[in-house]
Amino acid sequence: MHLPTFFVRQRITMMVNRYEIRGVGQDGGEGDLIAFAQQKRMKLREEIIFYTDETRTRQVFSFKARQRLDVHAEHDVYDEHGQQLGVFSKEFGKSLLRSTWQLHGPGYSATGRERSKFIAVLRRIWTMIPYLGDVWVPFLFHFDFTDNETGQPVMTSQKGVAIRDKYTITVPDPRVDFRLAASMAVALDALQSR
Repeated sequence: MHLPTFFVRQRITMMVNRYEIRGVGQDGGEGDLIAFAQQKRMKLREEIIFYTDETRTRQVFSFKARQRLDVHAEHDVYDEHGQQLGVFSKEFGKSLLRSTWQLHGPGYSATGRERSKFIAVLRRIWTMIPYLGDVWVPFLFHFDFTDNETGQPVMTSQKGVAIRDKYTITVPDPRVDFRLAASMAVALDALQSR
């Protein structure tokens, strides 16, 4: 189940993170809703469930942390029947200056890093400035995932200019299941600050 390009848009809500996963429309912009994600509230282990639509009646895939409230927890991605599709985790030490993630699926493993070292450092400085650090971060950050063996591109997440967080996800590697890519893309937004 591979999808070479899709979009992720965060929905603004007071208590819970919600995300729309959309395909590409005929005009090249956002198309039909593919999945709707909602972060579970008050969970000791981070969990986000993806549904077919906003009614949240049918779960189609999910990801869940193996550890409780851990900054470098591994997250398992499951299909609707509970079968594991892959794993991702943040590399805490390497992420102190430039956010770094690991993504593992059947037959491959990839490392994803913030594209710009300069923006990565600037974002960290911004958050340390009194009062200013509590304000929305105006920097666009992008992630590039490359195969750990070949160095070939596996997935990219490019943040767009919008009031709500919006990302264009490109997955040139056909081995990457859409559900794993969508989970990683949502995690880059929902878990990035941890």
